[in-house]
Amino acid sequence: MFTSPGRFGSWPTPRTRVLVAALLAVSWSAGAQPTLPALPALPALPTMEADFVAKDFQFRSGEVLPLLRLHYTTLGTPHRGADGRVDNAVLVLHGTGGNGHQFLRAQFSGELFGPGQLLDISRYFVILPDGIGHGKSSKPSDGLHARFPKYGYADMVAAQHRLLTEGLKVDHLRLIMGTSMGCMHGFVWGEAYPLFMDALMPLACLPVPIAGRNRMWRRMAIDAIRDDPAWAGGEYAGEPIAGLRTVSDLLSIAGSAPLYLQATLPTREAADARVEEYTKSSLATLDANDFLYQVSASEDYDPSQHLEDIVTPVTWINSADDFVNPPELGIAEVQAKRLRHGRFVLLPTSAQTRGHGSHTWAVLWKGELAALLEASAPR
Repeated sequence: MFTSPGRFGSWPTPRTRVLVAALLAVSWSAGAQPTLPALPALPALPTMEADFVAKDFQFRSGEVLPLLRLHYTTLGTPHRGADGRVDNAVLVLHGTGGNGHQFLRAQFSGELFGPGQLLDISRYFVILPDGIGHGKSSKPSDGLHARFPKYGYADMVAAQHRLLTEGLKVDHLRLIMGTSMGCMHGFVWGEAYPLFMDALMPLACLPVPIAGRNRMWRRMAIDAIRDDPAWAGGEYAGEPIAGLRTVSDLLSIAGSAPLYLQATLPTREAADARVEEYTKSSLATLDANDFLYQVSASEDYDPSQHLEDIVTPVTWINSADDFVNPPELGIAEVQAKRLRHGRFVLLPTSAQTRGHGSHTWAVLWKGELAALLEASAPR
C-alpha cells in the first residue's frame, strides 16, 4: 500500500493508526482475507426524495437552460452548530451513468448508514444527488435529445453547489465522498470551493485529464453510437442497438475484476451466460444520447493544474485491479505528493476487490474513512 506523506501533521492519530492497521491486517494478510458479505435485503431506509429547479442555468458553453431539474435523495436531518453553519452534511457523488440511489445498496449503505456506523443517519445528513444528465435530473432523453446543452464536470459541480446552497440551504459539508466520476467531481469541488467542506474522500479516479487507454475505450464507445445509422444524429425513433451493444461490451470490461470473474465464471458456459445477462440488462437501461453526453462531460476535466489549492484533508483511494485507473501508470504517487493535506491509498488486488467497482464496497475501505473523519473533525 502506498500512502503519500502529505502535510497532515500528526495525522493519522495513534488511535486511527491502530484502527487502520487492524483493518488492513484482517483485510489483506495472507490466509486472513474476509469474505465480502452477501447482499441481504436491507430494511427500507428513511429517505426523502425531491427535485430542485435551478432557473436560467448557464453552462460553460454559454448555453442556458431555463429550468434545470436536479433530483436528490437525503437521509437524516441537517444540524447547525454554534456558528450557525450546517455541521453534519455529507455529499456522496455517483459515477458515470449512475445515480444517487446506487448508494442505498447493501455493500455501501449497509456498512455506513446504520446505527453506530461511520455515517449513522441519526447523526449525519446524507445527500445523494443525481448529476446533470443522470437519473431523474434533467438529461437529453427528456426531449431535447442532441439539442440539450453540452455540459462538463465544472457545470455538474456548479449545479451541485446550487442544489446545496439554494435548494437545501446547506452552507458547509462535513465530508464529500465520490466514486469514479464522483471521485473526479471531488477534486473539482476541492479546487472550486476549497473552504466548503471539512474533508474529501475521492474513490477510484486520477486527478489528471482523461487520456491514454481510458480515453480510447470511451472514444470507441462514442464512435460506436455515432457510427450506427439508427442513431440518426440523435433524433432516433428507437435506440441504436448495434452501437449500444458495443457500449455494453466496453463497459463490462472497464468495470471488471479479473480475479473475481475467474473465480465466479470458471467455465466458457458461465462466462458466455454472464455476457448475455449483462448485455440484456444494459440494453434495457441505456439511452444513446444520455450516454454520449455522460461520457463526453469529462472532456473539461483537469484538476492537475491546481491540486495545491485543495486545502482540506484528503484521503484518496484506488484499487490495484482497476482497469480504468491502472496503478502501473504511476500517476497517483506523483500527484498525491502535491496535496497539502492528503494521502493516497492503493488497495491491493485480492479475491475481495472488485476492480473499478471496489469504490462501492465500503468494507474494503471504511477503516480509512474512520481515520479521515477523526483527523478532520473540527476542533
